Amino acid sequence: MSDPVRLEQRGPVALLTLARPEALNALDRATLECLLGQIQRVASADDVHALVLTGEGRAFSAGADITEMRRMDPEAALAFSELGHRALAALEALPFPTIAAVNGFALGGGCELACACDWIYASARARFGQPEVALGLLPGFGGTSRLPRRVGVAWAKELVTTGEPVDAETGQRIGLVNRVFSPEELLNAALRVGEVIARKGPRAVALAKRILQGGQDADVRVAHALEQSAFGFVFSTRDRAEGIEAFLEKRAPKFKGA
Repeated sequence: MSDPVRLEQRGPVALLTLARPEALNALDRATLECLLGQIQRVASADDVHALVLTGEGRAFSAGADITEMRRMDPEAALAFSELGHRALAALEALPFPTIAAVNGFALGGGCELACACDWIYASARARFGQPEVALGLLPGFGGTSRLPRRVGVAWAKELVTTGEPVDAETGQRIGLVNRVFSPEELLNAALRVGEVIARKGPRAVALAKRILQGGQDADVRVAHALEQSAFGFVFSTRDRAEGIEAFLEKRAPKFKGA
């Protein structure tokens, strides 16, 4: 039996593909455990500088597997939510940028999974939503925390409490989606931006991502202090010297991640 999450490497970019198209890439326990394992594998790779996450078939992910949830008692549901949070937190913590290439439905846990990436590129056919309340449920993989940080509290409340989906164009307008592409262009566009990132200084990229994430919830004075400290630190790296010299010599830099 093939893994429900495939990992490929496209040069400096890792490509993770949810591979349960017959189930619209629904997130059951086995898929979440496989996703967590693949993320941990990527995290230890020295030659990966960006990650693209997508889904096989006509969905990115239709959400948590309802057939599996049907049999859960409160204790099992708590464990399921905890597993989802571990997997998505591991994705969010990767030391390089992650891009969700949302090719179709991103509903419930699928929308939460996309929001755990650093940003979202969407197919014009994509649809986003948190429809859990229609089943008497609520988001369980971080939707009540990551979504308002993307779109603001008012839009998050509308999406979560109505359960109604939005299309890619609306997703872009409210700040959920960075860019919208034709279905044929989507994956290549996401991989291309990963290659762009890979040409930059990897230590600077990793540190910038960490400061951006850490500064979101910090007092602005703390956020500024974090940035100042990081700015000073990068001047101790060889990549900083190479980057400046390459700029002055009008050549492409050769970063070593040191």
